[in-house]
Amino acid sequence: MQGPLDHIRVLDLTIARAGPTAVRLLADWGADVIKVEPPPRKDAQGSSVTGSRRGSDEQNLHRNKRSVAIDLKSASGQKLFHRLAVDADVVVENFRSDVKFRLGVDYDTLRAINPRLIYASISGFGQDGPYRSRPGVDQIVQGMSGLMSVTGEPGTGPMRVGVAISDTSAGMFLGQGILLALLHRERTGEGQWVHTSLLEAMLSKLDFQGARYTMDGDVPTQQGNDHPTQVPMGTFDAQDGHVNIAAFGSQMWQRFCDALGASELFAHPDYQRVRDRVGKREQIKQDMNQITRTYTVAELVQRLNEAGVPCGPINDIGQAFEDPQVQHLAMAKPAPHPQLGDLNLVRSPINLSGFPQSSRFHRAAPDAGADSAVVLAELGLEADEIQSLQSQGVIV
Repeated sequence: MQGPLDHIRVLDLTIARAGPTAVRLLADWGADVIKVEPPPRKDAQGSSVTGSRRGSDEQNLHRNKRSVAIDLKSASGQKLFHRLAVDADVVVENFRSDVKFRLGVDYDTLRAINPRLIYASISGFGQDGPYRSRPGVDQIVQGMSGLMSVTGEPGTGPMRVGVAISDTSAGMFLGQGILLALLHRERTGEGQWVHTSLLEAMLSKLDFQGARYTMDGDVPTQQGNDHPTQVPMGTFDAQDGHVNIAAFGSQMWQRFCDALGASELFAHPDYQRVRDRVGKREQIKQDMNQITRTYTVAELVQRLNEAGVPCGPINDIGQAFEDPQVQHLAMAKPAPHPQLGDLNLVRSPINLSGFPQSSRFHRAAPDAGADSAVVLAELGLEADEIQSLQSQGVIV
């Protein structure tokens, strides 16, 4: 699979969502990703937090990888993984610290085997500190980071964001960190340990809301569908639904009023300056709704965008993927699965002129151990050695 990372081999030890999000970035751009996972248990019941391997979540997370099933709890399995690590460029993991030491896949152990190795870790709260041993999942971190305190309507209590935002943010940041470490290695030949956590990622993603506190001492609160600092910017009524409109600033405000024939609103004495409009947040929204309710969603979107005022419909997820611009961008594309056929998955949002987006994924997510024999043969193991490891239960 050609791509800017097709010279990079990644050993993927991750589970759940945050770690796989980081690895997916590398896999989508050509890295040879080998997912190293435990042999499936015959008595296993239920599914992981991301569902069954052939379900939509796991397929979307683990496409473009190969799978080797190794029992890392066995000495033979650890020895086999160390052989894989000798020539690997990157190892990605999200184990608790005691687990990675027990399995012999910690940074110090692998660095001794391969000094050029980039070792990448994600945890809930960081590799050290008072919470380092706590289990961390997305919703816990959404609450601890302050995100839930600024999400939702005022006075309705905390509200989670509708996606696993701390998981996916941590994964994206770790992916960036891995690329930075690979660039550094190109100049120096040195590997290093790259790590982040859900908590660090989520505090960073607070962005200007966080800086309002760290710089000014302000503690942001819930503003519902209205922008916390820009007025007017938020959700407004239409005849047949709702739209989002951004009409902040003097020029945008005039364009909004002109486009909808709202000359009286533009001349209103309470709305003459930006700071006046900010101070009259609730009043201006009520007055704007009186006008926007006389138009359909389609009319508002057309009129305001033609006037240079950002305006858009509020779609459900199905409508979003069927939107003409999204269809043009081809944000979903097929991945071939040997049993399930073509699966439509969500592509990487990154676009490179030197490596245009392909029309298909290279492969769907593999079943556990689907590529064990092929990968180990590439490592130099003979067929009888592979068969012996299979009979011992070290690999599947």
